[in-house]
Amino acid sequence: MLKRIKSLLLTVVIFGACITAVGFVPRDTGYDYTVGIVQLVRHSALDAATQGFTDSLTERIQAAGKTVKIDYQDAQNETVNCSVIANNFVAKKYDLIMANATAALQACYNATEQIPILGTSVTVYDVALGLTDYNAAEGTGTNVSGTSDLAPLAEQANMIAELVPSARKVGLLYCSSEANSRYQVEEVARCLEEMNMGYECEFYAFSDSNDLSAVVEKMAAESEVVYVPTDNTVASNTQLINSICSRERIPVVAGEEGICSGCGIATLSISYYNLGVRTAEIAARILLDGESVGDIPIAYDDSPVKKYNAEICEELGIAVPDDYEPIGG
Repeated sequence: MLKRIKSLLLTVVIFGACITAVGFVPRDTGYDYTVGIVQLVRHSALDAATQGFTDSLTERIQAAGKTVKIDYQDAQNETVNCSVIANNFVAKKYDLIMANATAALQACYNATEQIPILGTSVTVYDVALGLTDYNAAEGTGTNVSGTSDLAPLAEQANMIAELVPSARKVGLLYCSSEANSRYQVEEVARCLEEMNMGYECEFYAFSDSNDLSAVVEKMAAESEVVYVPTDNTVASNTQLINSICSRERIPVVAGEEGICSGCGIATLSISYYNLGVRTAEIAARILLDGESVGDIPIAYDDSPVKKYNAEICEELGIAVPDDYEPIGG
């Protein structure tokens, strides 16, 4: 509670300085519901989740004979902007907030305990929000629910063994400011070590896009294969990562399809558009049916698909089993 109060006081102080950077529209009282969306950064996965949410929620509200105003805000990959946007939504007393990505969810969680918040493109909610006594089957018990983009990490670890069988030095790249990114790389490392195949796992943390290049250069020089999780800074810098890893002929296994299409050989892919649709289903249950957000369990995509990047696999001479689908195919 004290942490949330301190965060709220901080964002009040910086509100005036940041409001012109993100831009807002006033609440239109001519609608039955007003929903705010704060998205951490623009890239293909998060964009697809927002689109799925917007399309599905609009359709569901209209089918019920109601109207909805959706106020979308891009935080431009700045956590400070996430807090400013979240507090603006709270000040306008929006009916529901959708937070797209971990930093956006954390900002909204710190901004309000009353307005329902739905996360999407968030991997592990108790890790992201520091929840204790969390029972996934019973909901968070707070004003937060939503959907997770976590694909089975053990299966992602198996991809490394399957596609690059001779590699033993594994580099795990993640942004140190994203708690869910660290969770993913630690779990993949644990899964690899439990295989008892002699894997040497090394973590390569970067703080933001400014030091990413230097970290990737070091990782590529010291690794035989790389794993990158569903990390938003990685997703926004796949061209940089690919330019370094392809030069050193280091294959990358990715946590999601958008990253894989930019720099990876393969991924266990979920549909972020469908993730947004599932988030909208929960929103409709709250807005139209009056369900309590804290009692709704976090939802997952239960049908991830093995996919591969044909171009990069061909460049590196990676043989792909028949149960993988080509990205874009």
